[in-house]
Amino acid sequence: MVVKQTNTSEYVSFTLDTVEGQVFMVGPKVTLDKIPRLDTTDSSVDIDLIGIAKNNNETRSAAVAFMSYNTMENLLKPDFFNASNYTIKTMMSTVISATLPKTTNTKLTKPVNFTLRHIREFDPSGSLFCVYWNISEWIVDGCSVLKTTSSYTVCSCDHLSTFALIMQTSHPPKSDSLMELVNLVCVIVGLVFFSLALLTFALCQWSPGVNNVARINICISLLLAHLLFLLTQQFLSLIRPLQVLCAVISGLLHFLFLSGFVWMFIEAVLLFICVKNLSQISSKKREVLSSGFLCVIGYLVALVVVCVSVGLVPEGYGSEDCWIKKEKGFIWSFLGPVCVILALNIIFFIRIVITLNSTLKNLNAEVSQMKQTKIMAFKTLAQFVVLGCSWILGFFTNGSKVLEILFLILNSQQGTFIFLIYCVLNNEVRQQYRNFFRCLCCGRKKH
Repeated sequence: MVVKQTNTSEYVSFTLDTVEGQVFMVGPKVTLDKIPRLDTTDSSVDIDLIGIAKNNNETRSAAVAFMSYNTMENLLKPDFFNASNYTIKTMMSTVISATLPKTTNTKLTKPVNFTLRHIREFDPSGSLFCVYWNISEWIVDGCSVLKTTSSYTVCSCDHLSTFALIMQTSHPPKSDSLMELVNLVCVIVGLVFFSLALLTFALCQWSPGVNNVARINICISLLLAHLLFLLTQQFLSLIRPLQVLCAVISGLLHFLFLSGFVWMFIEAVLLFICVKNLSQISSKKREVLSSGFLCVIGYLVALVVVCVSVGLVPEGYGSEDCWIKKEKGFIWSFLGPVCVILALNIIFFIRIVITLNSTLKNLNAEVSQMKQTKIMAFKTLAQFVVLGCSWILGFFTNGSKVLEILFLILNSQQGTFIFLIYCVLNNEVRQQYRNFFRCLCCGRKKH
């Protein structure tokens, strides 16, 4: 038997596949002033066991058994909580139990406090209830919420039993089928233009001074991110119950979107170097940074941010939409680096404009090179506005339907803007398109 008589105090802990527990016993010669808190992985209890032992006049001893069950919520479901029928009930903690074995007088001298860690994402708009199991249902009688945060809740009860924490939320609004259709169409169109831009970068001949490595990797990162996001939203009902898969997907999305911003910053740096080299004829055509080095930087920075985020807040991934959770400000693991990159890009663009103006006054030759650089600066600035400002707009939606639609269109059409800016508006590329379609039409006529 785990519980046995003792003169002072004794502690036993055990862990099984489905249950984790602790037993604490005190005897007539106990020297403790206060019973230490009993802990399991997701819960803890504070109980006045010494006061209970003093009320047992014969033995002057008492014992408490505290257990946490990993899968009990599958049997004692939150639906057995008979609150409003027009709400959603969610089990927010593991099911726990506390008993006083081999204790004659089990009357509590003080209320017992349980600390329950939230095992699911906390909804600030929901109502939390500390409940206990009574024969066939969860009820609230004798239990109340003392304190709650986004990660845990403290319950106080005037009796011992089997307990849990249940959150009650209103039914989510009916899905907007029009918004879902617009989202689907916009993302698919954006993916098509990302693919066309990649094909153009890969197959068309470009001027010797044009470095497309940053643009190619921007397209790759954002193409994969939007494709993964689209597939996740289409199969969300199947993915959401698989919490590990949902967390992995949100981590991948974090990495891919962040990589797109890092590559955008790299392109601004390359443009700045190009502008600086305009006044240094000898270094104009020199390769400043190798493509391999740029690829390492472009993806390593995003990978480091994601790894640090996982190390600091491992439960931060896997929201209801399989994206980054907003609790504990974890969303800033994405927004923080994005804001830093946007701020640095603004600084680089200011420097580029100043340098271009200065060079234009002093440079008499290489007019074509100057013109090409000015066009590239304009295109990079346009790309910065398109890729960066769409995410900034997301800060200000606040439930506004118009802003949500605008954010959806701008964010999903990043591939379209890149294709227009770098492909359609490029004279050399347009000429190669004409030659391709001319050959295609001639080939059909011959047949």
